[in-house]
Formats: sequence, structure tokens, C-alpha cells
Amino acid sequence: MNMAGKTVLITGSTDGVGRYVAMKLASAGARVLIHGRDTKRAQTLADEIKRVSGREPMFYQADLSSLAEVREFAQLVLDDQERLDVFVSNAGIGSQNEGPARQTSKDGHELRFAVNYLAGFLLAHLLLPRLKASTPARIVNVASLGQHPIDFGDVMITKNYSGARAYSQSKLSQIMFTIDLAAELEGTGVTVNSLHPATYMNTTMVRASGATPISTVEQGGEAILRLVQDDDVAGRSGLFFDGKREARAHAQAYDAEARKRLRALSLALTGLRAS
Repeated sequence: MNMAGKTVLITGSTDGVGRYVAMKLASAGARVLIHGRDTKRAQTLADEIKRVSGREPMFYQADLSSLAEVREFAQLVLDDQERLDVFVSNAGIGSQNEGPARQTSKDGHELRFAVNYLAGFLLAHLLLPRLKASTPARIVNVASLGQHPIDFGDVMITKNYSGARAYSQSKLSQIMFTIDLAAELEGTGVTVNSLHPATYMNTTMVRASGATPISTVEQGGEAILRLVQDDDVAGRSGLFFDGKREARAHAQAYDAEARKRLRALSLALTGLRAS
């Protein structure tokens, strides 16, 4: 995909791998829509993007722990943008961000499930009309190799909580959603894939977890960029990648009944209607 003139929304793009992807796409001529919570970091990024592209990006500030703010965010994008060629769902919190204890979102849901999964689920559905009108279009869900099966008896992990389990469950949920959405979008010209960009990149999230970085933001960013723009993945959908290599996710991702249960729960929690 030639990115010149394409409109790309990247959540969580004021820091880490999202920032790298935003800069690279802007340099390639894309109209980049950036998102984050921190206006100071957003302005720094906007200034850098303007230097390399000659165009200041549009910034959307939203706290993805609030489904109301996610809805407002989506509506602003729909109101502002005549087209949307790519949506990169990258924003997230790690196993230790905001502390290791169990926390809840503004809607009362387990925080990592809410931010890493539910927000992207809702955003993707709300933005679909614009993506479908801009085909060929792509959705890229930034997930992880860290995957934990969902216990449907305790999705919000009220018992035996750990940040690592919560993070890994949210990432598997993203992958399950990717597979389901790909089937729903078959024949529309919109594809959706998920990936583990790289292991323990040198990001704020990884450093907050106490892990020692073993790969770079650039490595992870290039894996994301491949799914955004490369021709060899055009028309391919519902896949999971480990870096640039197609891979298999946790077995629960391929369990149609588990995906059906997750979809029903997600529609109920976000207030969306089943299509």
C-alpha cells in the first residue's frame, strides 16, 4: 500500500512503538491521526511529525479506561475524517502499569481487560463505517505472545489476580476478536490482523514491569508497519503474527464457542448490538 495521502489512526501513539510507527508513516506521506492522554507528549510528537512531513497531525485525547470517552473519540474521528484507511489499535497498559494490584476502569471492569481489549473492540466497531468506505482498508491489533485463557466464570479476575494474568488475558481477547472480526468483514475490503511486535521492547511499559528490554522499538515498529502497508499481507485477514512471521496463538483463540462467548460478553459490556 502506498501510504502517501492515506489516513491512519494509531492509538497510544505519543510514546513507545506507537510513536515510532506514527513518525514512519508520516514520513511516508500518510495523514497520521495520533492519540494519547498526555497533551505535552502529543505536542512534542506533533512538532516532530510536522518537521518531517510538513503537515501537523490531528491529536485526539482520550482515556481508554472510559467507554464514554472511547465513544466520544470515535465520533470525533467520524466527524473529522472523510476517510480512514488504517486503524492501528496499539494503546495499552502492561502487567505493572499503574501498579500491580487489581484495579477497575471507570466503568467498573478489570482495568487491563478494559483498556487493552474492550476499548479497541468498541473503537473498531464504531469506526467500521469509515473503514468500509475507504477500502481497501486495514485494522492492525497490537497483541502479544503473552496469552492466558479466559475463565468465563471470572472474566474480571476477582480471584487469584495477577497483573501478568490480566495482561495476557486481555491480549488473547484481542486475538480472538481479530479472528471473529475477520470473518464478519469477509468480502468488504477491510482486513484485520493481530501481532506480537517484539519481545520486551525498550518501552515505558516494559520498564514499568521490571523486565530488561531485549528488543527495540524499531524492531517492533517494523513488524507493525508490515501489516499496515506491505503488499504480501494485502487481502489476508484473521491472522496472528510473531514479529513478521505468521504464527499460532493460544489454542483458545481457535475455539469458536469461546469466541462466541467473548463476543456476547463484549457486546453487552460496550452496549453494542449484535450484527
